[in-house]
Amino acid sequence: MSTFVHHRIDAGPRRWQAVADRLSGDGARRVAGAGGQLYGTWRSQIGRPRDEVQAISVWPQGITAAAAERALLANIDDIRAITSEAMTPTLRPTDFVPPTRQGNYAFRWFAVPQPNWPEFLDLCAAAWPGFESAYDSQVIGLWQATGERTGAGLDEVTGAGLHGGVRSLLLTRRPNLAMWERSKLPEGAAEAAVRDKLSRRYDLCDWTVVSTATLLTAIDRADTARWT
Repeated sequence: MSTFVHHRIDAGPRRWQAVADRLSGDGARRVAGAGGQLYGTWRSQIGRPRDEVQAISVWPQGITAAAAERALLANIDDIRAITSEAMTPTLRPTDFVPPTRQGNYAFRWFAVPQPNWPEFLDLCAAAWPGFESAYDSQVIGLWQATGERTGAGLDEVTGAGLHGGVRSLLLTRRPNLAMWERSKLPEGAAEAAVRDKLSRRYDLCDWTVVSTATLLTAIDRADTARWT
């Protein structure tokens, strides 16, 4: 079974760009040499520190979080801390094709009681088509955290060690922050029906948190704004 690994890298002051360049260069080559693929790297936009970089690597044959981290980050110069966690895809993604369009990417972590998880997935499947068509947005993936990670401390960002049940990461892309706000304020019956499903999903959770980022590995345009 394929494994995706979420990496959170705390770079030194003003060193996020240098670290990101190493990830997409030497890091991506090492990951490929070990049988994986760099799925994407993101810089903080809202809700996380300026010098934090997030990355996702994908491993078709599976891997541990520690091994994936070593492949991606052989050189830890300018890095203060690294946290990596293994995940398995649920409804999406169904392949290993990475996102390539710039935009507003929301990283939302959930903790859902196990009995609520099937309904949670059903609501996602029902809401996503309407969400995507109404807001020019894409659901990149919903991954279930396996609990296999580097470090054993409590993690307030992902909920690891703090929340039971099923933890998951939902990654969505909107074209910009204006569409983020627009997607929260439904217009018309069709959009209201989508929002009702997403609100019900929200109410099934014990905990959820979101931050936004922009895609460093985008091929259409670079993001040069100073967000945080």
